[in-house]
Amino acid sequence: MKIAGINMVDYGSTGNIMFQIADCAKANGHEVRTFSKKWKKQNKKRDFHNYYGTTLENGLNVLLTRLVGFQGMFSYFGTKQLVKELEEFQPDLIHLHNLHDFSTCLPVLFKYIKKSNIPIVWTLHDCWTMTGGCPHFTMAKCNRWKTECHDCPQLSSKLHVDCSTYMWNKKKEWFTGISNITIVTPSQWLKNIVEESYLGKYPIRVINNGIDLSVFKPTESEMGRKLRSEGKYLVLGVALGWGTRKGLDVLIELARRLPEEYQIVMVGTDDVIDKILPKRITSIHKTQNQQELAELYTAADVFINPTREDNFPTTNMESLASGTPVITYKTGGSPEILDSSSGSIVDCDDVDSLEREIIRICKNKPYSEEACIRRARMFDKNDRFQEYVDLFEALCENRGNTI
Repeated sequence: MKIAGINMVDYGSTGNIMFQIADCAKANGHEVRTFSKKWKKQNKKRDFHNYYGTTLENGLNVLLTRLVGFQGMFSYFGTKQLVKELEEFQPDLIHLHNLHDFSTCLPVLFKYIKKSNIPIVWTLHDCWTMTGGCPHFTMAKCNRWKTECHDCPQLSSKLHVDCSTYMWNKKKEWFTGISNITIVTPSQWLKNIVEESYLGKYPIRVINNGIDLSVFKPTESEMGRKLRSEGKYLVLGVALGWGTRKGLDVLIELARRLPEEYQIVMVGTDDVIDKILPKRITSIHKTQNQQELAELYTAADVFINPTREDNFPTTNMESLASGTPVITYKTGGSPEILDSSSGSIVDCDDVDSLEREIIRICKNKPYSEEACIRRARMFDKNDRFQEYVDLFEALCENRGNTI
């Protein structure tokens, strides 16, 4: 079986997921090619990966998108190149991931998809596919995506023109009417969202994200030993892109509230964030060293995830696999990662309850390391990505039917 994977970038969480699923498919004996847009200087991460378009065209796409508000309507020549390469490869199945904003000329790609009648699996990593432009709408308390986006409450400095109505209708036109497509969501929460959208008529499967349990496991470190010798409780937060959405203000508030014996460590900060953090918070800038992350998770007494918008955050799973319980806000699919033996859930923005839970978990130790690790085994990447390969095989064996 020939499988083509497409994601807007070859890095970050979605890029890594695309590659890991492709690796799993190759291990099962299938031929794989993956594709992402060309952007500046990039180091090819897999020998089966391909870039489409040019940095110049994609850069113009970024500029035009920000000036006129249209998304997914430029990068014409690069997308024609992508279609040509797909036609030459002749895949038996195409696996789509994020196609946001300026990565692809969507009318060109979906014209090919509808004409080819190749089985499609589309993994949605957020809500962008169903809206007039935004990847999340929880914080904005906006439900216009259910009927038709308009008067977007989330226009940013990157988008100066409100084209949400036009884009919602164009996406509906592009993304519906595909004869053989299966939607995959990492969380039940996102599946519920999809069912209320114009994609709700398609078959939808939930396949959780996975993590590498050979990396994320209890791992001793000097930091952990030092904090324990000082009699301190370590409260850990990890995020890529700290801000209001990820709960930056919550950790700053907790630093004001928690007693002196509680040490807060934030991972994924930068020089700008450092300037607003109180001295009681230890700041660790972005790191790609997963071994170091495993050490930090292990050293922590509790991992907190006060995210206000999320799908199925990997950090929760990584913490559990390292033997550390999690407290999360009741938002998106984040609570689905926990069970009653591995952590607790508090209402979004209920800092009082969050503070109480931190103290309770640190002092009483109600969630054992063994229970957390047992829960994390549910998210072994080898099992979760094999689910994708099994789905691919079933769809190709039953071409013309749905699973």
